[in-house]
Amino acid sequence: MTEIERIILLEERYAHLQRHTAEQDKAMLELAGVVAQLRKEITRLRGQLATGREPDDGTSERPPHY
Repeated sequence: MTEIERIILLEERYAHLQRHTAEQDKAMLELAGVVAQLRKEITRLRGQLATGREPDDGTSERPPHY
């Protein structure tokens, strides 16, 4: 393997690593948003539990006789 071939191979590997790192950064940013949403939801639900209210998730309706 000549020095030029070796340099080309290293450049290709470096370009691959740069692309992979960019993709990972994007995925981590998306996950951070999901985690932030989940934390807000947990905080809201804990607050509802602390006040004795039922969680308002839209699925639990009281029967008409209440």
